[in-house]
Amino acid sequence: MAGLVGLKPTVGVVSRRGIIPISVSQDTAGPMGRSVRDVALLMDALAGVDLADPAGAAAQGRIATDHGSGLTADALRGRRIGVLRQAMGFHPGVDAAMERSIELLRAAGAEVVDATVAGYRSWSAHEFEVLLYEFKHGLDDYLRESGAPIRSLAALMDWNARHRSTVMPLFGQEIFEKAQAKGPLTEPAYLQAKESARRLAGEAGLLATLDAAQLDMLIAPSTAPAWIIDPVLGDHFLGAGYGMAAVAGTPSLTVPMGEVSGLPVGLTFMARAYAEADLLAWGYAFEQASRSRRAPTYRSTVPLGQGP
Repeated sequence: MAGLVGLKPTVGVVSRRGIIPISVSQDTAGPMGRSVRDVALLMDALAGVDLADPAGAAAQGRIATDHGSGLTADALRGRRIGVLRQAMGFHPGVDAAMERSIELLRAAGAEVVDATVAGYRSWSAHEFEVLLYEFKHGLDDYLRESGAPIRSLAALMDWNARHRSTVMPLFGQEIFEKAQAKGPLTEPAYLQAKESARRLAGEAGLLATLDAAQLDMLIAPSTAPAWIIDPVLGDHFLGAGYGMAAVAGTPSLTVPMGEVSGLPVGLTFMARAYAEADLLAWGYAFEQASRSRRAPTYRSTVPLGQGP
């Protein structure tokens, strides 16, 4: 939405220590920058094993030492790419930008085919259940260990309720309430939802699709153009393609692919766990071919009807 390159690393490649948690299954910091090269340089500084991180041990020996070593204009040559059209169709301008990007990828020497993920988005309900459990548990731990004056989600909710007119004039805390109602992370409902979400998005989703079609990566639109949140009618989110990799805990990279009515849109690359250096190389080659990023401007409005 901001016209930047952004990398979400494999969970555990960048330490989560100090990050206010939402979900230990998905949370990760990652670099954002104006170019793929900037993001690669930032990854060299950020990446590293933290054995205090629940996912840190699994990353030992699997983190690239030089994320910029493969940044060449021909990195896409001979690669096989799957287009996730199941993540398209929510905005004609985004679809048009995707079609132009596909042609650029082919011109860069890649083989591009349509790919279908069995049970696409079947993980959504399981994912939300996991988020509710993990948010409560993670936030309670964070507040207690940080020495904050408010030590738990329950106390935070109580404070919000007592200051409702100031902190919640336009919305409530319904998701907090759902999370607070959950039990410990030993409950069968949580363990089953966690296993189902990761399996459906990862082993049976992203990874199964890559393997079945012998693909190096999947691509999808990152998200819709930025939208205004209406305090009366709510959020106008239309669609996105990054979610599968997030739930699977695998890496994804977004690179600017154009604009819709002056608003930036991005192309997301998804691959197997610990493939950050490969994603950056492929993203760099696409970036050099597309040259789509535009520096931000400050406008009073956006032009209606302008194509991507």
